[in-house]
Amino acid sequence: MPDPAPRRRRPGSRTRGCGAGALVLLGSLGLAVGAVVLALNVLTGDGGASGTCRVDLDDGTSAVLEADQADNAALFAAIGARRELPARGVTVAIATALQESKLRNIDYGDRDSVGLFQQRPSQGWGTAEQIMDPVYSTNAFYDVLVTIEGWEGKEITDAAQDVQRSAFPDAYAQHEGRGRAFASALTGYSPAALTCHLDPAEEPTGDGESPGANAAQRAASVQARLARDFGEVASAVAPGGVLVVDATSVPPGLEPSPERRAWALAQWAVATASATGADVVAVDGRAWVRDDGDEAAWVPLAEAGLPDAVARAAADAAPGAVVIA
Repeated sequence: MPDPAPRRRRPGSRTRGCGAGALVLLGSLGLAVGAVVLALNVLTGDGGASGTCRVDLDDGTSAVLEADQADNAALFAAIGARRELPARGVTVAIATALQESKLRNIDYGDRDSVGLFQQRPSQGWGTAEQIMDPVYSTNAFYDVLVTIEGWEGKEITDAAQDVQRSAFPDAYAQHEGRGRAFASALTGYSPAALTCHLDPAEEPTGDGESPGANAAQRAASVQARLARDFGEVASAVAPGGVLVVDATSVPPGLEPSPERRAWALAQWAVATASATGADVVAVDGRAWVRDDGDEAAWVPLAEAGLPDAVARAAADAAPGAVVIA
């Protein structure tokens, strides 16, 4: 599998956190977030998807991924934003991982290849343990991509091959359409384009637990994932355990439009809901509701049938805010 191009820096060295806004962890959520962070890499493993995610673009393009695949694609987009990469870089990453691992963080492959991009410890990509960390492996991929002169203007399959050095250099082309569609939605260039159809979230069980505790755990899970994927992001927990995230604190990438960042974060939240347990995502007067199942879509707030606490938080949210519950 892939033999890397010459390395100029250690993986992750170009990752940029955002300077605006600090991650706000309120009350007892701080300890819960710490526990969730330890489990995030397990959640992005080779587990079965609980449903599917679909992107429908204005030009008629449609693309579908299983929920666990979309979850990994969301990570690529978030790290791309932190590194100020164009959406094309996310397209290259998604297309590459679809070919190499079916966009799953697998612990096996040809010879010593492992992970999302089937990187090989024997070829200098890092230890197997490092490569199995999806954040590390994504940064390792981008580290090499950005050293390739003129990669932004190359065909997607050629840019992928320059990183991967595969024995099948044209294989990445077949995944370009799905890569472009999901990259466009997850970077916010295609608002209300990505929706997921998921099984109901499993509620925590145990003596003495209350619905409020469940909501708090969901908020902690989303906050932990935000911190892992985007870095420092400003958020606060409203009454009822509803998380309100300031999308303007998300790394802007190359185009700092607040509206684009809000839709990027909202569609990231939907794409990661299979892992975080999020039930509702609301932004810009619209909401996605997990319990709608196969009918889930971005609908006006007034038609979404939101719980009172979520509806109040969404109605009171400032421009650029994303409400997640």
